[in-house]
Amino acid sequence: MRLTISHMKTEEELQKIGEEVVEVICEIYDPEIPVNIYALGLIYDIEVSQECDVKITMTLTSPNCPVAESLPIEIEEKVKVILAVKKVEVEITFEPTWTKEMMSEEAKLELGML
Repeated sequence: MRLTISHMKTEEELQKIGEEVVEVICEIYDPEIPVNIYALGLIYDIEVSQECDVKITMTLTSPNCPVAESLPIEIEEKVKVILAVKKVEVEITFEPTWTKEMMSEEAKLELGML
């Protein structure tokens, strides 16, 4: 019988995984707006558990968004590539409702809103 004991991750290690998740998410762009989904303010929360499972809570620019089905799958597939990540769950919420004020200054500048 083989026994594997995994050590608990430190806060630093979990923080590093979270930063890697953000980096990956910043490479995913909204197909209608030339800005990444993180800068658009679509990502509300990223949780990394001690088991290195990642839960991402996000929204869409509107409930009728044309990528409502494909975008969460794309995020999940790309985040799973991070070696330390075990499982990925993407949850869509519409509370609070997304508004243009949620965009980063960078995104607003890119879209000519500043």
